[in-house]
Amino acid sequence: MTRALRSIYALDDLEPAARRHLPRPVFAYVSGAAEDRVTLRENRVAFDELGFVPRNGIDVSKRHTEVELFGQRWAAPFGIAPMGISALSAYRGDLVQARAAAAARIPMILSGSSLIRMEEVAAASPGLWFQAYLPGERTRNEALIDRVERAGFETLVLTLDASIMPNRENYLRGGFSSPLRPGPRLAWDGLTRPRWLLGTALRTLLRHGMPHFENNHAERGPPIVSSNVVRDFGSRDHLSWADVADVRRRWCGRLVIKGIVSPLDARAARDVGADALIVSNHGGRQLDGTVSPLRMLPAVVDAVGTLPVLIDSGFRRGTHVLKALALGARLVFVGRPFNYAAAVAGQAGVTHAIALLAAEVHRDLGMLGLNSLAELGPHTLRRIAGARDPNDPV
Repeated sequence: MTRALRSIYALDDLEPAARRHLPRPVFAYVSGAAEDRVTLRENRVAFDELGFVPRNGIDVSKRHTEVELFGQRWAAPFGIAPMGISALSAYRGDLVQARAAAAARIPMILSGSSLIRMEEVAAASPGLWFQAYLPGERTRNEALIDRVERAGFETLVLTLDASIMPNRENYLRGGFSSPLRPGPRLAWDGLTRPRWLLGTALRTLLRHGMPHFENNHAERGPPIVSSNVVRDFGSRDHLSWADVADVRRRWCGRLVIKGIVSPLDARAARDVGADALIVSNHGGRQLDGTVSPLRMLPAVVDAVGTLPVLIDSGFRRGTHVLKALALGARLVFVGRPFNYAAAVAGQAGVTHAIALLAAEVHRDLGMLGLNSLAELGPHTLRRIAGARDPNDPV
């Protein structure tokens, strides 16, 4: 184990380690959330309002945490969520995460805002999922979908909750902007963090040139310092379920709809032909004050019947994962901690983070008195006294 990982005992240990390693503007982007960070806090508080009802005196020596989805058996019930510009916080960050996920036999979703060509990442990690933001014009939408298919992806994750750009004040307070504007603050932060400067920034520039947004469109996007970045990420507020239906007709693989909170949208995703959906509030990065996905999970599951429901936003512990599975989720996605892990220690860091969470899930399942994830259900949970009823609209 590398020195950087010796004091990492849980996923939450990775954030302060990454804060020390990364320049403040880059860390501000990865850790950032919208406005007053209410949603970010809400995502974590929701877990504390549910308590387990464990059983004892049960032989759990042969327990396992494997889960099946889309005909594939995964080693653990969690995966790596899509995270934009990961290659800015870790050298070849998307590749690092993808290789670690493949080795651990867990799913990973490559972000459409990644800085490494999807074809390169897909070649290094077969079975990867791809997450897309629709460009906003039908011909460009179709061209992007065709490129994703040619790259060999079988699962397309379409994110719906980012058609309007959020309030970026917290990024700006931290010194991050899009486009990225190198200045004295970033230069000073780089000089005072030589491991990042030499190991990520300069290494990337020398070997691969200025990073570009490689996967937002069928063609290569602008460099991260270009003023065209704003234009390429805008003009999406007219997108609707009709555009999703167009994607469904064009895309022959599995289609997953991400960014679902409302049961009404869950039904719309089912009716348009989605193969699964992800209950998500974008990790608190979009509309501040949005309800936690965990609170809405039971209602969403009830709304769509047998359609697989996945979830992300705020997951840090094995107990968090098990609570979501007990409420009906089939799989959980985790984002920021794996980004931090890659920044701190590259692929070894991501492998370590996966192992920590997998060990927690395995251990916690045994302490619940269960031998498989299929035995989880609402009967294994109780709402803690004083907790807010998620069905209460007030």
